[in-house]
Amino acid sequence: MKQSKLWNVKNVVLMGMFGALAAVLMVFELPLPFIAPSFYGLDLSEIPVLVGTFSMGPLAGVVIELVKVLVKLLIKPTSTGFVGELANFCFGCSMILPAGWIYKVNRTKKGAIIGMAVGTVSMAVVGIVGNALVMLPFYSNFMPLDTIIAAGAAINPAISNVWTFAVICVGPFNLIKGFVVSLITALVYKRISIIIHMSHPLGKKQVKEQA
Repeated sequence: MKQSKLWNVKNVVLMGMFGALAAVLMVFELPLPFIAPSFYGLDLSEIPVLVGTFSMGPLAGVVIELVKVLVKLLIKPTSTGFVGELANFCFGCSMILPAGWIYKVNRTKKGAIIGMAVGTVSMAVVGIVGNALVMLPFYSNFMPLDTIIAAGAAINPAISNVWTFAVICVGPFNLIKGFVVSLITALVYKRISIIIHMSHPLGKKQVKEQA
């Protein structure tokens, strides 16, 4: 019943719309040169994903993440051998899944804030481990690992290997990204949620209950 409810026409359309919007946002990246080298760019693509996750659940969030990456590849082909897109999908899921699960259990403003805080920390931790063990070794096929480490060391001399790079550059980068995404989501979610629920026959009742 829950699966059929997720895959109704309205939700499929919403997942496609949120995924397409997220893909457009994924194309535009803002470098944070004081935190990480220029090949790390901050994008706001997790905002539509989080909104969709809070509205339709964690599984819908994963679907939106996947749609986002696929549409982005149509808009702008990969320049990293799909490493960047894989990282964006994996680390995005590491944020939206805990956030979505917590909000699903506690559908209040407090639940959303706690969920996004936990999701942000989760993304930072998974980003550190994932970059050190998987993403950076894969990316070294396109840029020598020594060059990557040197780019990090130019920002912080304490960086000397993949783990220090991941901890000092990737960790804070993802914390900043998670904070920015969470802040904007908190500001826009209520208005978007009202529009989504008002399109449902019982929407007015749902909005009143959430208020």
